[in-house]
Amino acid sequence: MFLWVTFPQIKLVLPNSESGDSERIQRRGPGEQGLSAFEDELPVLIHNGKPVCETLIIVQYIDEVWKDKASLLPSDPYQRAQARFWADYVDKKVYDAGRRIWSTKGEQEAAKDFIECLKVLGDEPYFGGETFGFLDIALVTFYSWFYSYETCGNFSVEAERPKLIE
Repeated sequence: MFLWVTFPQIKLVLPNSESGDSERIQRRGPGEQGLSAFEDELPVLIHNGKPVCETLIIVQYIDEVWKDKASLLPSDPYQRAQARFWADYVDKKVYDAGRRIWSTKGEQEAAKDFIECLKVLGDEPYFGGETFGFLDIALVTFYSWFYSYETCGNFSVEAERPKLIE
């Protein structure tokens, strides 16, 4: 599995065990595959001819379909629910805090809010514990924007959250 991030689109190449071909998350035109008018703004995984939309939903789908390979979500239902909760937190709070840094042209309060959002996630090597997983994937999409947030907000993520940058 290969992963590369290009904002606002994530592409993921997966080996298709049935055909040997690769399938990609891609932008689809309106009406294709029965998707809504918003689909050209969403990442879409086409697997076995069926679309799956939205990055975190796609990751959950991949985790369920290829669970025998390398699980991204914990096997315990409670821990899995917690991982989903925190991924939703990242999607909403970290995104909103980063957007406010840009829209307020570096107001220090927005930068402080952003750092606080990151502090809530803890100090573990990986956010889900000892291994890279679902919550790490939720946050990695924002990592490429840290330099812009730092520049606009006049702060350093590394100085505030050194383990996050390691």
